[in-house]
Amino acid sequence: MISPPSLTGPLADSFAEIERTAESAIDDLARMIAVDTSFPPGAGYGAFAALMESVFATLRLECRRVDVPDHLWRVAGGPAHGTRTNLIARRRSGKPALGLYFHIDTVPASPGWTTDPLRLTRDGDRLIGLGAADMKGTIAAVLLALRAADRTGLQLGYDPMLLLCTDEEGGLYPGVRYLAEQGLLEGHILNFNGAAAPRIWAGCFGLFTLLVKVHGRTVHASEAARAGAGANAIEAALPILNALAALKPEIAKRISALPAPPGATGPLASQLDISAAHGGQCGGQIPSQFEILICRRYAPEEDFLAARSEIESAIRTAAPHAAIEIVLTGHLMPTSDPTGPHWPRWQDALSAGFGYAPDEFAKWGATSCSDFGWVQATGMQEILLTGLGRTNSRIHAPGEFTTLTDIVALAKSVLAYLAAEFRPDLSPEATAIR
Repeated sequence: MISPPSLTGPLADSFAEIERTAESAIDDLARMIAVDTSFPPGAGYGAFAALMESVFATLRLECRRVDVPDHLWRVAGGPAHGTRTNLIARRRSGKPALGLYFHIDTVPASPGWTTDPLRLTRDGDRLIGLGAADMKGTIAAVLLALRAADRTGLQLGYDPMLLLCTDEEGGLYPGVRYLAEQGLLEGHILNFNGAAAPRIWAGCFGLFTLLVKVHGRTVHASEAARAGAGANAIEAALPILNALAALKPEIAKRISALPAPPGATGPLASQLDISAAHGGQCGGQIPSQFEILICRRYAPEEDFLAARSEIESAIRTAAPHAAIEIVLTGHLMPTSDPTGPHWPRWQDALSAGFGYAPDEFAKWGATSCSDFGWVQATGMQEILLTGLGRTNSRIHAPGEFTTLTDIVALAKSVLAYLAAEFRPDLSPEATAIR
């Protein structure tokens, strides 16, 4: 890899503009965090689209809402509700399109936050709030880059096409899957659902969630001992919980060939987790239903149908006489090796923004998941990855944060990649024109 040259001219001016206007990214991020887009339920997507439409209007981006049809994502009795509104914001000048992908959903705020998760809190360089790193901060970084390009008149080599998508956090039918299947994606894509690290993406695991409903019969608690009076759904679920606990270490023995991150203590392995359990209302009533949410992360070498069947078989074997429903509530396919011809230039753009040296880059996969397995299934294999995640960012946990320093660095990387003047010798499109 050839190190990028020292920046001069319009791109250097644009980098300076990013630094001069960096504080504006904090205002953008604060407005985005204030809109609750937690999934489940995913009820805030329309409000978020409205906010972003007003922001994109100042950048002269053409906006289009695309709703995922209800029958594709809605699960009877599932936790999700609300319209699945995706937003495409783009420019059209005849240049090749560059997709800039963001998922707009966050996980729900868990107990333990000491600040309001829906109100941005600044602590020095840290910007704290639900979705700050995963991944509303990345939208703020791209806005910072696009505004700097406009103010300095920087010539772009691509027409940006921002894709603000729904239900990445474990939904049954993520928005980017629907966009891909409808033929609405163009060019190649920068996926911002990654780390602020010199990483070459090797792909990632798949994930699915199963909602297990154990049914009983409600009676007054004092009548529970009478034969045939009631059926305690929680007690009926105990053998199922024990069976899942026994299956968990067996699944963890399944090792993937995907390379593990630098510094990992071991290889990447499959996972089974009991993510939620709910049932009962009060001490005077026998519970009639108990729900168990199961999360299964499966390696690219595994078969989804076999992995699902294994769990369902263990459940029904453990409780053969219980009244049970098992519903698939979410599924992300594994992402295969996404590298392609645009990677060398993107690697240099990351170096230009974050200051990485060429020999710092390493290739690794992850047990964390992506909705881009569905995109690859439609024929688009190359996906470039970046983001704001760091090991200490507390993503999905109380106190999630990113830093203004990382937002500025990411904005510079994106702007370098968009700029026509940056490393044209590594651009497949520029090479084809020549």
